[in-house]
Amino acid sequence: MDAVALGLPFLICLIAIALLFDFLNGLHDAANSIATIVSTRVLKPQYAVAWAAFFNFIAFLFFGLQVAETLGTGIISAEIVDPRVVFGALMGAIVWNLVTWGLGIPSSSSHALIGGLVGAGTAKAGLNAIVWGGLGKTGFAIVLSPLLGFVLALFLVLAVSWIFVRSTPFAVDRTFRMFQFVSASLYSLGHGGNDAQKTMGIIAVLLYSQGHLGSEFYVPFWVVLTCQAAMGLGTLIGGWRIVHTMGSRITRLTPMQGFCAETGGAATLFLATWLGIPVSTTHTITGSIIGVGAARKVSAVRWNVANNIVFAWIVTLPATAFISALCYVAVGLFG
Repeated sequence: MDAVALGLPFLICLIAIALLFDFLNGLHDAANSIATIVSTRVLKPQYAVAWAAFFNFIAFLFFGLQVAETLGTGIISAEIVDPRVVFGALMGAIVWNLVTWGLGIPSSSSHALIGGLVGAGTAKAGLNAIVWGGLGKTGFAIVLSPLLGFVLALFLVLAVSWIFVRSTPFAVDRTFRMFQFVSASLYSLGHGGNDAQKTMGIIAVLLYSQGHLGSEFYVPFWVVLTCQAAMGLGTLIGGWRIVHTMGSRITRLTPMQGFCAETGGAATLFLATWLGIPVSTTHTITGSIIGVGAARKVSAVRWNVANNIVFAWIVTLPATAFISALCYVAVGLFG
């Protein structure tokens, strides 16, 4: 795959692979948007995925494209990006997503893609390919986003418990069954706003490397629409194995707790998207779910499950970087 002589069929093929990753991202991360509203039995799974998919798709109406710009130019230098680098990054992320989806592990599609970019970029140009400022900001967010989700959700549970202290459990349950429609919508907006932009950035930097965007990097509107649609379709199909882990195996949730987890997670995603930081929706909602469980009592959280999820997070970046570097080298053997 030569960056200069790449023909239109190969370019379309690479864009299709990027959209496949976006679809798998929606499939893999469907649990992030619907796990709480399904586990609290506010919505049946088939209705919940349709609800989430709709808000995933319309997210571009509410957010700018700062995250796409970070992915396109802020992880590895745009000057070293070529079709071979993009292919290696996407294949590494796709392989990792399929493995973790098959095992029911809620790992991060976002950090799989970031690890893929770092691996393929480093295989081409060494460590000089990395934009350390952007990667450092993203690395900081890996730690901060679940912690912020945890803290916000925990304090929301405490505040709501104090406000409704004189209400009966039945009244509280009925109220927050309605409120969960709002919180699930907000979280799905945050998910679509942050995650779909990562594929937008990949496609846009590919087009930029081929001279289709001129001298200035930007994200064409058709790229925005196709990426939002691919993610929404993936969410519509859903990832039921991961829904089970997220919605019930970490801690048991009531509608009030589901509302607090989704609202705390949504606030974290809105802030990250506004700042242009590509965070993990998986990290964020997991931190929020643990926060609401810990607000009840520490033993309410199944910490062994949470530990397995954290281990998957730690492994994601180096694993996808390694797989992507191998894919980059393998393409060179046939090029």
